[in-house]
Amino acid sequence: MGERAILAEVADLSSVLSLHAALAADPPPGIDELVPAARTVLVAFDPSRLSAPAVRAWIRAAGSATARAAAPGPLVEIPARYDGADLADTAQLLGLTVAQLVARHAAAEWTVAFTGFAPGFAYLVSPDWRFDVPRLTAPRTRVPAGAVGVAGEFTGAYPRETPGGWRLLATTDV
Repeated sequence: MGERAILAEVADLSSVLSLHAALAADPPPGIDELVPAARTVLVAFDPSRLSAPAVRAWIRAAGSATARAAAPGPLVEIPARYDGADLADTAQLLGLTVAQLVARHAAAEWTVAFTGFAPGFAYLVSPDWRFDVPRLTAPRTRVPAGAVGVAGEFTGAYPRETPGGWRLLATTDV
C-alpha cells in the first residue's frame, strides 16, 4: 500500500472485527486511520513517526491478542416497508415465502461491520441471518435512496441514489 499504509488480510469478517477492535483499543502515536472491510483492515500511518516494520509488528501483536469486537453501541431501529422490487424473487431463491423472508430479515439484529461502496453506505451483518444472497447478474443503473438490499451475508440501506447490484427487499425513510 505504499509508504503510508499497510493492508492486513484476515480469514473472515469476524477476524476483521476482532483485529480492528484490538488495533483501535490502543493505537500508538502516528497511526492516522484504521479502515475495516470485508476481509481486510487498512492501517494508515505517518512514516515520519512510525516505520513500516514497527506498524507490521504492532498489527501482528494485535492479531495474536484475544481481543473481541468492541462493546455494542446504541440500538438504532430503522423502520422498513417490505416493498422492494426483488422481495418475491429473493424469497423464492432462498426457498422461503415472502412472509418468512420479511420475518427473518426484520427480526435480525444487525450490526455495522464496515462502511464503503458509497459515502454513508454501511454493510450490516447479523448472526441471525444465515443466508448468502447472490447479487443481481446485471446491476441496476439506479437504486433510489432509502432502498434496503441484501447481498452475500450483508444488508444495507442506500443513503442516496446510486447504481447497485443488491437485491432490494424494502424501503426506509431514515
